[in-house]
Amino acid sequence: MGISSRRVVTGAATALLLCLTTAGTGAAEDQPLGEERPAMCDRPETWYAITSKEAVHVPSRWNGTDYKDGPGGTMSETVTKGGIISADVTGTGEFKAGKLIGEAKLSVSGSIGARVTVTPGHAYSHPVSSRKYGHLQYGSWGYDVKWKRYRSGSGSDCNTVELAHGSATLPTSAVGWRFWETSS
Repeated sequence: MGISSRRVVTGAATALLLCLTTAGTGAAEDQPLGEERPAMCDRPETWYAITSKEAVHVPSRWNGTDYKDGPGGTMSETVTKGGIISADVTGTGEFKAGKLIGEAKLSVSGSIGARVTVTPGHAYSHPVSSRKYGHLQYGSWGYDVKWKRYRSGSGSDCNTVELAHGSATLPTSAVGWRFWETSS
């Protein structure tokens, strides 16, 4: 074999080695050294987040659970009519109230529900300051919450996007009377 034949074979072998070296055997070799691979998300996901909460009295709002008396004296009342206090969920965008209530039950209070039943019979008595009017209102000791619904991307697009947001008044299983006074 002459010198020119050896050069052709050596040149072809060198080209083949360079080709195999740069092709690599997997995606990890495709990345230049010193650079991190982009993050990969397994699949798109959606979730709800409670962004704020405030303990509130959620009134029952039907006859037999809201009273005013005075001026002065003592108020004594009894729940005379039963009913249901339901969650009130509002928002913009697409959301499911049941999923939101489930998240609030996990992150705010285990006693939160979509509704609570009020039964007749719970009596309460409270003194009213002279020249003041007393107010009694029956209801649930619940929460006002602000919420957001998010989605994460899939593949190399793991960006979080807000899909919906809103507020909700959520009752709990704790029910009772709320008392306050006014001048008129």
